[in-house]
Amino acid sequence: MVQWRNGVTRKRAARAPTAFINPCLPTRADHAPVADGWVHEIKHDGFRLQIHARKDRVRLYTMTGVNWTERYPWIAQDVARLNIDHAIIDAECCCDGENGITDFNRLQSRTHDALAYAYAFDLLAIDGADTRGLPLSERKAALAHLLRKAKPGIRYSEHISGDGRVIFERACMMGLEGIVSKRLNSPYRSGRVKSWLKVKNPKAAAVLRVQESG
Repeated sequence: MVQWRNGVTRKRAARAPTAFINPCLPTRADHAPVADGWVHEIKHDGFRLQIHARKDRVRLYTMTGVNWTERYPWIAQDVARLNIDHAIIDAECCCDGENGITDFNRLQSRTHDALAYAYAFDLLAIDGADTRGLPLSERKAALAHLLRKAKPGIRYSEHISGDGRVIFERACMMGLEGIVSKRLNSPYRSGRVKSWLKVKNPKAAAVLRVQESG
């Protein structure tokens, strides 16, 4: 049996399952890296989810370990259809707006729960093995293989290589929230890390939302 180094706090212990893994969190950066060895993913405006799958039994947990499985039936149903022996997947729960861009307000309103889907971007465990010590490149390759026949309730989050500055500019032009840049050789570590960097579009709805609330 895999022994999870989950570091669950006492406050979370009553709600989070034993196998829950505290998520890896990106560090905020002003500029995307341009060096080799980095890849870049779209930063979608949604809720972080940790997906636990065993055959047709699926559980969806928030980043603090709260069970939200019943809230997002499309995600749970399409993960169950994969018939995975065992996997733990890091993902973002999203809901599209009328323009096709993820819309946090729709997600937060709870009126579109049935339309929410997941962008899966990391694989933390597979078939009982803890994969967090593997480099990101291997974890993402395994995740892509796992989701190769997935239905739209769970989607593989593609990554892009190249100049992070150019990729970020294009994301801003499309009205996206920003990008997350990740070192290809980095393991998965719970907590805030510098091997994941998030660069936010200053005109994105998520950034303006924070400014207004502040």
